[in-house]
Amino acid sequence: MSHNTDTIMKEFSIIDVSGDIGISASGATLGELFANAGAALYDLMTDVSSVRTVVSRKFSTSADTCDGLLVCFLNELIYLFETEELVGSRIKVMSLDESECSLKADVHGERFDPERHERRLLVKAATYHKLRMEQREGLWYAEVIFDI
Repeated sequence: MSHNTDTIMKEFSIIDVSGDIGISASGATLGELFANAGAALYDLMTDVSSVRTVVSRKFSTSADTCDGLLVCFLNELIYLFETEELVGSRIKVMSLDESECSLKADVHGERFDPERHERRLLVKAATYHKLRMEQREGLWYAEVIFDI
């Protein structure tokens, strides 16, 4: 199954967890859910409205399960922030194979600039703690907790 998804609407919310932080995201497709979860992650880090789309990074990842794939996807975004200081303003899930639990994505954004970008939380990792992903009434929903 192939999905080409742009993050357009804010389809996520922040969950307050003692000592950590979480997000709740939704999407009409699994690819849209992943893109919205990625947007929520970046929203934890900075005000994404000030991030320009000057560079893009393509990556692929896979896991044993689809909910594990969500954790791997989010950790890949965190890795790009840690190694390249890349903060995304737009995420495209180019393809997502549910049977193989793999995806290819493209993140558009720019290098984090403390002069222009608000520093919010330093997110260390997406975790499996209380991880939930389900489809109901034709929509996909997920909740993910992050180490901060």
